[in-house]
Amino acid sequence: MPLSEHEQRILAELEESLSTEDPRFADRVANETVYRHAGRHCKWAGLTFVLGMVFLIAFYSYSVALGLLGVGIMFVSAVVFERNLRHMGKAGWHDITRSLNEDEHSGAAGGIETKVLDARQWIKSRFKRTDS
Repeated sequence: MPLSEHEQRILAELEESLSTEDPRFADRVANETVYRHAGRHCKWAGLTFVLGMVFLIAFYSYSVALGLLGVGIMFVSAVVFERNLRHMGKAGWHDITRSLNEDEHSGAAGGIETKVLDARQWIKSRFKRTDS
């Protein structure tokens, strides 16, 4: 159902007042999506997981408790990663993978999925037995 002219005018006035009062926030709202927000949290969770692993490896020999703290950090970051990945869903995953390969127009056609498939095919061909 389209908006009436009066509603469209009110909406335009609200957008204009937001842009003049807080241009940084207006720009962020215009350019940020839920997928990017969840994707950013996934990146931080992945980094935290790696740091937890480093913590585990570095401090386990000194104290088992410190090693278990590293495992705890890894577990919490894995849970955060999984939750945000669920928030993104399949559409968000394709939105993020599309940015990895700007030449292609779809995440399914040219993104992480294609790169993984290409790597699998290369590994299969590399270790394929040839009977001579």
